[in-house]
Amino acid sequence: MTENQRSDQDGGEPRSGCCEGRGKPGRPVVYSADERRRIILDVLDKRFGSGGVQMLTISAIARESGMSRRTLYELFEDRDGLLMAYMERLVDQCLQPLAPEQHALPLEDRLRLLLARRRKPNWDMPLAILRHAVVSGPDSPEFGRRCLEIGPRRWESLICMELDRSVSREELPADFDSRAAAELLRDMIQIPVLDPMLDDTFRPDEATINARMNLGLKVFLSGIGLQPGKNAPES
Repeated sequence: MTENQRSDQDGGEPRSGCCEGRGKPGRPVVYSADERRRIILDVLDKRFGSGGVQMLTISAIARESGMSRRTLYELFEDRDGLLMAYMERLVDQCLQPLAPEQHALPLEDRLRLLLARRRKPNWDMPLAILRHAVVSGPDSPEFGRRCLEIGPRRWESLICMELDRSVSREELPADFDSRAAAELLRDMIQIPVLDPMLDDTFRPDEATINARMNLGLKVFLSGIGLQPGKNAPES
């Protein structure tokens, strides 16, 4: 029976630890579910750095976080659920919808704010999880689909939202295909994931990533009839 299966349950009583530690003498510290999730995902990051994805077993993560396996299974369905939660947290740190006060900005400014990186590039563990999605695809296709939903398709959805906003303001033609354009822009601005997946020495730095984003956005805006640095479409 594998670690990834839900049937791998704790056979004994929960141990005291991070989620059931002690504050005042004799009184346990009670953490919320969100706090426990944060502790577990932090341990996941740390443990990957000490040995790779093979170190990310439910037993090992539970032991290092000071929690029982039963506690982990209360928060995550299985190991795939744990890995997906890590990816969701990573995407949340990098990509968020614009704030209401930013909606009135020109399209170029809105896209730059939307696409701006909010943290330094983090390659190794996300790539390992994507490789896991590829390898496990025939048996667990839902894991790969979920990776697409929280990553590339979320990018497309947020870009599409801003393009639709420009259509409604008549900055773009009424028949503009926002969905297709959003997919195109996403591919233009991001480093192709296949390169770092196949070449462990290929790890673009933040300057390279930003240069790709700036060039891709410039070419995209020109292609749809909006000159970079201008607020109105070309006549």
